[in-house]
Amino acid sequence: MTAQRLVVAISSRALFDLEESHQVFENGGVEAYCRYQIEHENEVLEPGVAFPLVQKLLRLNGLDQQRERAEVVLISRNSADTGLRVFNSIQHYRLDIQRAAFTGGVSPYRYVRPFNAHLFLSADPQDVGSALDAGFAAATILPSKVGMNEGDELRIAFDGDAVLFSDDAERVFKHEGLEAFTAAESAAAKQPLPGGPFKDVLAALHRIQAEFPPNDSPIRTALFTARAAPAHERVIRTLRAWDIRIDEAVFLGGMAKGEFLRTFGADIFFDDQQGHCESARRHVPTGHVPHGVANE
Repeated sequence: MTAQRLVVAISSRALFDLEESHQVFENGGVEAYCRYQIEHENEVLEPGVAFPLVQKLLRLNGLDQQRERAEVVLISRNSADTGLRVFNSIQHYRLDIQRAAFTGGVSPYRYVRPFNAHLFLSADPQDVGSALDAGFAAATILPSKVGMNEGDELRIAFDGDAVLFSDDAERVFKHEGLEAFTAAESAAAKQPLPGGPFKDVLAALHRIQAEFPPNDSPIRTALFTARAAPAHERVIRTLRAWDIRIDEAVFLGGMAKGEFLRTFGADIFFDDQQGHCESARRHVPTGHVPHGVANE
């Protein structure tokens, strides 16, 4: 992967509101969709759920002229022909997105690797699942009508088990219950957890943060986990062993995460459990990570 640069691959439906176009596809098929997009290619698309996140990512490159800190690439099931409307909209909003792959209906996830992307965001759960199975961090952007966090700071929140960390501990909880989970985590408190699919995303964010004084970083990260004491210790020691910074850690002990995420002001939150995501998306933009035992 490109050192010191965060690369995010995003689908057109995550970046822009394409629900009307998608309904044309669902109801009329490929030919109707192509005809619709070409007829409307000069009409600017409305921002989608991940649009504010992309804006803030690209702003990282305007902090100084020393280097590019983030890149966003478009990978889309559109053809080049139907994708013209998407690029017209990118130009309208002055988004510095220069690279793209249009796959003409085929899943685009296979282009994540050659673009050296750390993260793939899409509105298509199948594409996201394929990317995760291939070893990439990926999330399904869920429909949401929440407003943009107006601050300049990029705020990204993560769940712990099966997202930042492996799902090893979560499997114990699912199969043996809370008491066994707590006992196992207390016994293994000094053993770092294996990394999950989003470990490298957090590491890339940390590398950017390290360029700035701690109190003047353009990025703030947070962990929101259902864990509670005494299962907190292993999480803290794991991040310490990775030498990766997390700015805020909230141990909820099973409480709903939505209000806490709204308080943090997350531009995006990633969680593996659909129930947590449904709660969260009423408060902040949310990406479902269909990985681990909760999704089997």
